[in-house]
Amino acid sequence: MSPSISIKGLSVSYDRKTVLSNIYLDIFAGQLYGVIGPNGAGKSTLFKSILGLIDINSGKVQIQGLPIKEQRKKVVYIPQRSEVDWQFPATVMDIVLMGRYPYKSILQRLNKEDKRIATEALEAMGIPHLKKRQIGELSGGQQQRVFLARAMCQQADIFLFDEPFVGVDITTEDKIIQILKDLADDGKTLMVIHHDLSKVQEYFDQVIMLNQRLVVAGDTTAIFTQENIAKTYSGQLPILHKTHIGKH
Repeated sequence: MSPSISIKGLSVSYDRKTVLSNIYLDIFAGQLYGVIGPNGAGKSTLFKSILGLIDINSGKVQIQGLPIKEQRKKVVYIPQRSEVDWQFPATVMDIVLMGRYPYKSILQRLNKEDKRIATEALEAMGIPHLKKRQIGELSGGQQQRVFLARAMCQQADIFLFDEPFVGVDITTEDKIIQILKDLADDGKTLMVIHHDLSKVQEYFDQVIMLNQRLVVAGDTTAIFTQENIAKTYSGQLPILHKTHIGKH
């Protein structure tokens, strides 16, 4: 099986400071990947490299065997909530319908089919009653559900989530992780930047442990060990007690 995302020799630097160094990764469909590492490890930079949003120093990234510019509509990115302007004058339905824009030319209008797809995405997230609300009026959990609905509305093959559980209630977190697992079961490719180490074994099929270089990647049950966590979070060893690895 060919990888959905293939990364070969990726290196990225900002202002002559290395952020990612010689990363090799193959990401496959039908798997839920957790991307973990300390602050400044290059997790968001990895996503931006996959999306073609930044210049890279060296290496190559391909989406289903092609450059991202030829596969744009197949990839959806869900940013951190802190990156979003929540005062933007848009309703929930406006935001979700943005997921249909990659399928439209400049002069094409949204049609009934687009609105049907958007409505189904809202229903799947349990928020159809919020469709006329302004996004700034919503709770953190509701806002995250809106952006997940937009992602589903795009009907993409590859989903990149940047810390989707930050600032949401436990009910919403449970809802989101179940939807992500369902998407993986449907053959989608999902990568999730995640910081709560205590949930890694429960949430992810595969884990990518990153700290500017690739520490290790593979099956969560095999590689999410205290030894690899210590290598990933070198200098931050107190974080180990939050993982509960080896405890019953």
